[in-house]
Amino acid sequence: MTGEDFAAYLKQVRAHRAELRDAVRRVEDALSSPIAQGGAWRTRVAVALTELSRDFEDHIHLTERPGGIYDSAKSAAPRLAATAERLVGEHVGLQEAIAACLEAYTTGPDDADLATLREGATGLVGQLVRHRQRGGDLVYEAYDVDIGGQG
Repeated sequence: MTGEDFAAYLKQVRAHRAELRDAVRRVEDALSSPIAQGGAWRTRVAVALTELSRDFEDHIHLTERPGGIYDSAKSAAPRLAATAERLVGEHVGLQEAIAACLEAYTTGPDDADLATLREGATGLVGQLVRHRQRGGDLVYEAYDVDIGGQG
């Protein structure tokens, strides 16, 4: 990838990073709404999780593709190869956690235990935030480029 191509790719990564951050924020906002709304609350969270699932899938394709950010980081800074591999490995677990959480919101038996559903999704949000932080740190360490950590 040429320098210009990589600069364009980083611009795409930044834009998608903002989209993913917004998707996580929408889940968090939905979780923060009154749980007493019952089914309406559950539906709101499920819609936000569906969007998050799509955005996270896009994140995987964008970052793991050949010549992508993780692949390039390994070449640019071989000392970061283990970190890049760890981030790639996190994708599987996070993708499964998002799918399981979404399934719990869409196919759960009733609204009897909404607090437990909220707790699980809140934990997922925390995992995604930490993954995002580690990814930003990796890119900065490899390229001395901030891909957007601002809120």
